[in-house]
Amino acid sequence: MYDFTVTAASKSELYRDLAAALDSLTADEPDAIANMANAAALIWQYLPDLNWAGFYRNLNGELVLGPFQGKAACIRIPFRKGVCGAAAATRETQLVEDVHAFPGHIACDAASRSELVVPIMHQGELLAVLDLDSPSPARFDAGDAAGCEALARILAPRLVNS
Repeated sequence: MYDFTVTAASKSELYRDLAAALDSLTADEPDAIANMANAAALIWQYLPDLNWAGFYRNLNGELVLGPFQGKAACIRIPFRKGVCGAAAATRETQLVEDVHAFPGHIACDAASRSELVVPIMHQGELLAVLDLDSPSPARFDAGDAAGCEALARILAPRLVNS
């Protein structure tokens, strides 16, 4: 059984504790899918105001649904399409305050209003993207982006086996 202490006193403390929990949870596990599944569950449990948290894996130049928490989701996303595809194509974090204003947004869940997508890179290769959706407009900010980028750096070497 895992029992993590994740403090929400401030955003920086929340992400610091979340990173420590993720590091502990995935440190000795070589399976990429298991690590993504536990990461999605951890993020879902501790980050407030989400309606989807999960991963899309880069398989042969296309994003394919990976482990997640939330409603059923789009299975395949081409690079450059939607927020996830933009993150995959540019290899840059996408912080979108209003998904309805994002050109080509893919509405897997009509309740989503804002989105944060972080590419997970290892040795120059895109492995996956971490995708967070919220029903609240402008839910994510630069602190969330930095915190999730830190989580992606922890995960990256732990996703290379599959």
